[in-house]
Amino acid sequence: MSQLKEQLHQLCTQFVQERMDNARQAILSAEQSAAQDTKSSAGDKYETGREMLQQEKDRGMAQLTEANKLLIALNRVSTAGTSTKIEEGSVVRTNNGNFYIAISAGVIKLGDESFFAISAASPIGAKMQGCKAGDEFVMNGKGYMVTEVV
Repeated sequence: MSQLKEQLHQLCTQFVQERMDNARQAILSAEQSAAQDTKSSAGDKYETGREMLQQEKDRGMAQLTEANKLLIALNRVSTAGTSTKIEEGSVVRTNNGNFYIAISAGVIKLGDESFFAISAASPIGAKMQGCKAGDEFVMNGKGYMVTEVV
């Protein structure tokens, strides 16, 4: 079962890497556009354009910073061993879906199965903390029964 954890961890790592690559590309694009922008006789228009490019670069930097935080959090998640109770790094199967407790990365497809990659700090992740197979909890009016914890 730790192979399942490793595969999910790798898919989360790819998700973060794609976010980092996209942020870097946005920063590079903004820098290149700024370098190509030349001052015209319409000074205000030039300054507005440069400001917009700076804002685009700042957004890219913020996205890169957030992706780095996700990578740091993901690197703290262990893929070794199993646990009987839900904790960070657990793979959880319920009657209403499968979950990987690591980072918030949305739905991850692995073969013909789907897993929700969620943070332990997310509302549903916090509800699950400490649950074992057979435990039940309610989230947003929907009942969940934990069928397996790996």
